Amino acid sequence: MKKILFICHGNICRSPMAEMIFKHMIRERGLQNEFHVASAATSTEEIGNPVYPPARAELARHGIHVEKRGARQVTRKDYREYDLIIGMDHYNIRNLYRMLEGDPEGKVHLLMDYTDRPGEVSDPWYSDRFDIAFRDIWEGCEGLLRQLI
Repeated sequence: MKKILFICHGNICRSPMAEMIFKHMIRERGLQNEFHVASAATSTEEIGNPVYPPARAELARHGIHVEKRGARQVTRKDYREYDLIIGMDHYNIRNLYRMLEGDPEGKVHLLMDYTDRPGEVSDPWYSDRFDIAFRDIWEGCEGLLRQLI
């Protein structure tokens, strides 16, 4: 079983969107028993909070079920337990390297690196463009899944 952890700053927008999108994709392909997927934050600002309502609404517009969950912070234990730790932007990656004391096994990656347009997932917290974040995350998840299967 491949274990994937998606990461963003607060774990209420982009990383839970990636978690739910990836779960949707693997369910559609009948691969849910081959993956364990979760998400976490690099900060403590939103710990325990649910998926941000505009992120939840954007997922619903695309028919993607949002599981009940609360934001949590990534831990060093996650590094041992997950095969891939996928950040949404360079700031997340820098924080992960600091929090996890590096990346000796090469598990930490940017989601958009799995696309034809590497870079960062647009942050809807500041732009309120959850549609653009959804597009970026969908494309990144498709590329990641394609590489894994």
